[in-house]
Amino acid sequence: MMNAFHLSACPPWRRLALLIGALVFFSTTAQAEPIRGAGSTFAAPILHLWSRDYEAIRTDGGDFTSPDWRVDYEPVGSLAGVMRLEQPETDFAATDAPLPAEELKKHGFAQFPIVMGGIVVVANLDNVGAGALRLSGPVIADIYLGKVTKWSDPAIKALNPDLALPDATIAVLNREDGSGSTLTFTGFLAKASPEWAEKVGAHTLIKWPLGTSEKGTSALASLAAATKNSIAYLEYGQVVRLGLPYATLQNAAGAFIQPSPESFTAGLEALAWDPATGAASTAVAGEKAYPMAVVTYAVVPKSRGEGRVNRVLDLFRVAFSRGGEAASALGYIPVPPALAGKIEAYWTANLGSVNN
Repeated sequence: MMNAFHLSACPPWRRLALLIGALVFFSTTAQAEPIRGAGSTFAAPILHLWSRDYEAIRTDGGDFTSPDWRVDYEPVGSLAGVMRLEQPETDFAATDAPLPAEELKKHGFAQFPIVMGGIVVVANLDNVGAGALRLSGPVIADIYLGKVTKWSDPAIKALNPDLALPDATIAVLNREDGSGSTLTFTGFLAKASPEWAEKVGAHTLIKWPLGTSEKGTSALASLAAATKNSIAYLEYGQVVRLGLPYATLQNAAGAFIQPSPESFTAGLEALAWDPATGAASTAVAGEKAYPMAVVTYAVVPKSRGEGRVNRVLDLFRVAFSRGGEAASALGYIPVPPALAGKIEAYWTANLGSVNN
């Protein structure tokens, strides 16, 4: 930087040019803002990793960086994330509960998938390893309704005749906040149990019949890990990273399926995302399909302006093209190239696009 002596030695026109340049530089720097997102706790681990990698890629090994290349993502839950779009500083929401076409049209939102995965049922039982316990939708519904209260209940024993289960009270754990994970879990229960469908239903935010509630995936995972004889529902990758024991679930075809990227992918083959409207179906089907596969969607307000919208698209373009290995390493399923191509065509048709 030029010091005061050198500046004073410059001709007046040069001093004026330098001062104007400095003002423009500092004005631009002051106006630069990070990309701001909020929502899904299910997708938070990969979004945080993509955010870190995005800045590194855009910096390209140089010393110069910009707030425009940083991402400020708050894992507040899918419902709260969508509500944050009412705040003008929020650039996108991430939700595991896709908005219907009429809501997208009403609010001027675009919606597209960004990552996939699964919700698993955790059962913290001594001497019962991952995948050893078998559970069905009707039995889990009865546990969360308070009708099955012991791990030694005949309904659980019938599914696990060769498994030594404790005569212990089941500690029921759930999410307190509005969550796409809750929608996936309660949707599974509603399809399996008419009583659950009638009394509770499938929603992002539930008035639970019983149990202990926590806000966010991380808090619920910590509680499940610390609570013996507990049952909870959590994101697969986090469960694997924490070493929590999960159950094998019975799907709609009657098969007992362990959670894995392969069984999630089998369940997501029925994914119907409409590139004309941005709306999506959450149907999970197939004999080899795990019954609680999840897709996280980005919801982007078109009203944010071309510059801000294009920064969000740039973030996810880089994630699709260079973030697949990171997603797989965390237990997610990255968006496949064919679907990524359809998403970028949707951007061009609905949002404009950037070419970086």
